[in-house]
Amino acid sequence: MAQSSPSELVVVTRAKELCSYIMTVTQKSPKHFRFTFVTRLQNLSLNVIENIYRANDIFFGGKHGTKHYAERLEYQRKALTDIRILAYFAFLAMEQQSILPKQYEQISKLSTDCQHLLGAWINSDKKRLPPSGSLL
Repeated sequence: MAQSSPSELVVVTRAKELCSYIMTVTQKSPKHFRFTFVTRLQNLSLNVIENIYRANDIFFGGKHGTKHYAERLEYQRKALTDIRILAYFAFLAMEQQSILPKQYEQISKLSTDCQHLLGAWINSDKKRLPPSGSLL
C-alpha cells in the first residue's frame, strides 16, 4: 500500500492506494490488453495523483485568491474527470476479462473514495472564498 505522511491529504493517500493497486493488478493482465486497458488505467491513475498534487500546491488567499482558486479548481476537476474515466475503463477491463471482478470491485471502491474526497475538498475550498469572489 501507499505510504502516507501525517500531514498528507487523505485524498492523496487514497489516490496513491488506487494507483498502487492498479499497477499491481494490471501486471497480470493478458498482454494483448497492454496498450488498451493496462496503459490507460496506469496513466490515468498517475494523472489523478499529479493533478491532486498540482491543485494542492496552489495556495489561494490574499489579493489574487479568486484567480488562484480557479487554477486550483481546474486541477481538482481534471483529477475528478480522470477518476471517472478510470472507473469506466476498469469496468470495460473487467468485461473483457483483463482484470478479475474482485479487482474491479476494489478499483471501484478506491475510485469512489477518491471522488468523494475530491468533492469534499472542492466544497471546502468553495466555502473559503469570500462571497464576492464566488465563481460557481
